[in-house]
Amino acid sequence: MIQNNILVNLSNEDIEIKLLLEGIFLKYGYDFRSYSQAHIKRRILRRLTISQLGSISEMTYSVLQDRSFFEVLLMDFSINVTEMFRDPPFYKALRKDVIPILKTYPFIKVWHAGCSTGEEVYSMAILLREEGLYDRCQIYATDFNERVLQKAKSGMYSLDNIKEYTYNYQQAGGLTSFSDYYTVKTDSAIIDEGLKEKIIFADHNLVTDGVFGEMHVIICRNVLIYFNKELQNRVIALFCDSLTYGGILCLGTKESLRFSSYEEKFQAIDLKQRIFQKKFEA
Repeated sequence: MIQNNILVNLSNEDIEIKLLLEGIFLKYGYDFRSYSQAHIKRRILRRLTISQLGSISEMTYSVLQDRSFFEVLLMDFSINVTEMFRDPPFYKALRKDVIPILKTYPFIKVWHAGCSTGEEVYSMAILLREEGLYDRCQIYATDFNERVLQKAKSGMYSLDNIKEYTYNYQQAGGLTSFSDYYTVKTDSAIIDEGLKEKIIFADHNLVTDGVFGEMHVIICRNVLIYFNKELQNRVIALFCDSLTYGGILCLGTKESLRFSSYEEKFQAIDLKQRIFQKKFEA
């Protein structure tokens, strides 16, 4: 009876969205049911307009019958807003407060969760190289979307973006010329192959997959904002369990550990840049 009352309060459109997401989960195993409702709804309605389908119910039929259409929608759901050295003050804070910690380790494991097309992964690789740590690290870059992972692996980016990336690099405290880290081929900038040596790109879904090794650093910036509170808490639990004691967790500037069940397990290194350290056991 309680469940029925909940459904009565939903619009037909919201019910259609719930059925679409349930169908995607049952058919393909991707779980978007705990994503921010506002985010998912915007993406669905945008695709509905582009595809010229008559309703979300028609979209559900297309998704279940046509995998290629589902993959288009999957790209819509993916969070692919990224750039090299995005938010330069964050990278400055890494150099100042995190690198000295990492220099005390004989080997460093870094996890970029929700790595998208890889720009921020390569940014971290550059920073580690400049700080003399690249040769003793392993970087795991994961995303649930195979298409964006393939782009990340290629390390090819539009030359149109290089001016902005160069500016970001300089503002982030870069120690050399940004052009040292890529070569130009026609209209693309190709990341130096040496920066890929310590990076493993892999499929991992924060919603459905489990603990990812024992990491010294986890970077997941501007992903949690697309999840509802329950899912945010589950993912923070996953990060906590995946970090070594004293390990570093980096979130986006609009994300927080406040009000999560794991807030007390971390201390802030740089609260403004959302850099936290997992506390050692008492």
